[in-house]
Amino acid sequence: MWPLNEFGGVFENILVPTDGSDCAQAAVGYAADLATRYDSRVHALCVADSRTLENLPQYDQITKEREEVAERACNDLSESGVAVEQAVRTGVPYETILRYATEQDIDLIVMGTHGRTGVQRYLLGSVTEKVVRLSDVPVLTAKSEGDGEVTCPYTEILVPTDGSEGAEAAVDPAVDIAHTYNARLHTLSIIDTMAMGVDVRSGAILEALEESARSAVKTVEEQAAQASVSAVETEIEHGSPYRGIRSYVEEHDIDLVVMGTHGRSGIERYLLGSVAEKTVRTSPVPVMTVRQPE
Repeated sequence: MWPLNEFGGVFENILVPTDGSDCAQAAVGYAADLATRYDSRVHALCVADSRTLENLPQYDQITKEREEVAERACNDLSESGVAVEQAVRTGVPYETILRYATEQDIDLIVMGTHGRTGVQRYLLGSVTEKVVRLSDVPVLTAKSEGDGEVTCPYTEILVPTDGSEGAEAAVDPAVDIAHTYNARLHTLSIIDTMAMGVDVRSGAILEALEESARSAVKTVEEQAAQASVSAVETEIEHGSPYRGIRSYVEEHDIDLVVMGTHGRSGIERYLLGSVAEKTVRTSPVPVMTVRQPE
C-alpha cells in the first residue's frame, strides 16, 4: 500500500528520459511540476543507442550530443527549482531506462509520446511502449502536439476501476495525487455487457455486474475520504470500457488518468490489457499506468 501523502515523499525520485524532442520536452515539464509538488529529485537520462553506435566514426560526437540534450533538460528542471541529476548511458534505450530505474530506486518514470494521428498515433514509439509494458514502477505518459505544452496543475483526475487487483493498484497513487494537487477525483466503473459473449442487459448476471461495479467505486470513495480528498465523483456506465473512459475524459475535462495494468508475468505482461493499452495510446491527456506488484 502507498502511504497517504500529507507531507510529500511518495515520488521521491522521478526519472525523465529525454532525447531532445518536443514530446520529451513536454515530459520534462510534467516531471518538474510533480517534483515541485512532491519535493522530488528528477533524473534526466539520455541514452545513446548502442545499436547505432557500433563501428560508427561519429561515436564521440553522438555521445557529446546526448550529454548536451541531458544538460538542457537539467537546466530546464533547475529553473523550476527542483533537485536534478544528469545521466548519459549507452545501450538499448528501453533496457537502459528500466535498468537505471532499478539501480537508482526510481519511483516514477515520466515519458513523452508522439501526438500524431492515424496509424502512427497507435505506435506510440517503441521505447515508450516497451517501458510502459515492462516497468515495475508507475509510468506517466504525455503527448505533445508539437509545442511542448504542459497542462498542469491537475484539477480533475480519473481512476477507472473494475474492482480487480490490477485496477486497485492505481487507487492509492490516484488518491495521493488528488490529495497533493487538491483535485477532484473521479472514479468510473464501466460494465462491459458484451464481453460475456451474450446479452446480459437483464437478469441476475447484470445485477451481479452492477453490484461489483458499485463495490469498486465505493472502495475508491472510501480511500479518498481517508486521505481527506473532499471532492469525489463516482459513475457507473454500460458499454465499451475503453470508449467509455475516452468519452468520460472529454465530457468531464479530465486532465490526468491513473489506471492499473495487469501484474502477471510472462507473455501476458506484454499484453498490458487492451483497455489500458488503448487508453495510453490514444488519450488526449496524460495517463499514469500502475502495475500490481507481483
